[in-house]
Amino acid sequence: MTNRRPLLAVDAPSLYFRAYFAIPESAARAPDGSPVNAVRGFLDMLASLVRTRRPDRLICAMDHDWRPQWRVALLPSYKAHRVAPAGGEVVPDTLTPQVPVLLEVLEAFGIPAIGAAGYEADDVLGTLATTAAAPVEVVSGDRDLFQLVDDERGVRLLYIGRGVAKLDDCDDAFVQARYGVPAAGYADFAALRGDPSDGLPGVPGVGDKTAARLINRYGDISGLLAALDDPSAGFAPGLRARLHGARDYLAVAPKVVAVARDVPLPATDGALPTVPRDAERLFALAEQWNLVSPCRRLVDALAG
Repeated sequence: MTNRRPLLAVDAPSLYFRAYFAIPESAARAPDGSPVNAVRGFLDMLASLVRTRRPDRLICAMDHDWRPQWRVALLPSYKAHRVAPAGGEVVPDTLTPQVPVLLEVLEAFGIPAIGAAGYEADDVLGTLATTAAAPVEVVSGDRDLFQLVDDERGVRLLYIGRGVAKLDDCDDAFVQARYGVPAAGYADFAALRGDPSDGLPGVPGVGDKTAARLINRYGDISGLLAALDDPSAGFAPGLRARLHGARDYLAVAPKVVAVARDVPLPATDGALPTVPRDAERLFALAEQWNLVSPCRRLVDALAG
């Protein structure tokens, strides 16, 4: 295990959605009255992470496709409840205009914000966790990313479900203690249990404990489905019937839940900028959007 400092791989949508709902619009407005609460909160979270984690690389992952067609083709219910009537994702009207502002600020700092057509930010993070030089610390409030934890490779999840100040620094033992499965089994566990927030129905009557027991016994969903065809496998009759009834779902769900790890990403080493790439542009944006204080805090964190 190397002693080098980590790559901080940030789930940008996870952070800016969290920031938007954590900070009232009335508390963060530009001089023209536009809300900038998501941008302000995101920059402060980033500054806190840089100060506390001391990375030497920093990359923000973006959703270039929040609901990829290849996942919908496998499972039409995938995120279906989050589709707006006119198409696209249901996003608060006052959040949408803040994302381009955030991207401009990050560009002025010299912090890469990358994505790929046809893939979600999760897939970008999965690829970074698999291909970037370790150690890698993935920052997200998305439980699906527990599947990326890999002690041997040096990949941890900094889970911000309770906020950045109270993040959980997750290794495989953390995942085992919380869910009863190793991190490598988390995706199949989640597919069995289901996740309403992503439109994953799961198997009726299978909750966390049953899903964990099945993964630990059969290894993964492929092993589980193979055992279903064995009359001597010892399933309780009711459970066997529920699993049989969900076979079509179980045949595709693992592919939907598993993050991609081979996304074609733009080349960047993510080297941490100790000074802003374009200080003049950053100053102008900070003035224009009333972001002087959070920009200064991030400048100080990067310089430290």
